[in-house]
Amino acid sequence: MEPYGADDAVRVGSMLFTLVDPTPGFEVAYSRWYERDHFYGGCLVGPWLFAGRRWVATRELKDMRFPTDVPADAAVADPLDAGSYLATYFVHKGHEAEHFAWANKQVFELYAHDRGFDERRHAHTVLYFTTGDDHRDPDGVPTHMALDHPYAGLVSVHVDRTGDTSHPELTEWFSEQAAPSLFADGADGTRSPIDQVVHWRPIIPKGSEGDAPMDLGSGPGTRARSLQLMFLSTDPRDGDAWQRVRDYAAAVEASGLATVRLAAPFIPTIFGTDTYADQLW
Repeated sequence: MEPYGADDAVRVGSMLFTLVDPTPGFEVAYSRWYERDHFYGGCLVGPWLFAGRRWVATRELKDMRFPTDVPADAAVADPLDAGSYLATYFVHKGHEAEHFAWANKQVFELYAHDRGFDERRHAHTVLYFTTGDDHRDPDGVPTHMALDHPYAGLVSVHVDRTGDTSHPELTEWFSEQAAPSLFADGADGTRSPIDQVVHWRPIIPKGSEGDAPMDLGSGPGTRARSLQLMFLSTDPRDGDAWQRVRDYAAAVEASGLATVRLAAPFIPTIFGTDTYADQLW
């Protein structure tokens, strides 16, 4: 990697989204291995990956997931409550190839040197590239800082577009029709808990690009898959946060543009502690 400043700014290009369950009985051991070693050695020390954050879905949060009737061949989490810990990482725009070339080799190197952890199961580990974002406030938190900002919650919404609906058509509809409601103040004048929404499409691996020393779960889906990440200023359980997500999902379905495959809430882990490890099941 050449340490030059030719890029016009720091920009998010792609994301690693990795949703994993520890084997029951290994919750603390898994979380400590991930936070103390793999979070850094498998990701952050690599070239052009500049931000990462861990999130958790406790039993209570898993029980909020919907819809419950997704066909197995379209499921993101199968079963619906699969995936307790989510890690999200941002890779600099224009330098994805360099980072992923390093990452593909690094994971095998770590396992070869006994720095892996077998007592875990991936529910959904996929690479995504971003296509844009919407913000509640005109001068709010920049997207490239979203993983460093102390957001209190995250909601992932995976959808499959219907018919000939393109991803740009879906995001245009979101910006014009859905965002105003998601970002609107509540009836009592309180600010919307949803601060920004980032739009993504999956990177479909070619050949050996997606090889890993473990099964990575449900896979990226088809080219009709889109993802929205909603960054929240509150816990998703607080106030009207989750009702806003449910209303948004209903609007997606009513639009005829897409079908919701998974809406899942998370809260941040507390780094360096075992907090929440006893609340997963």
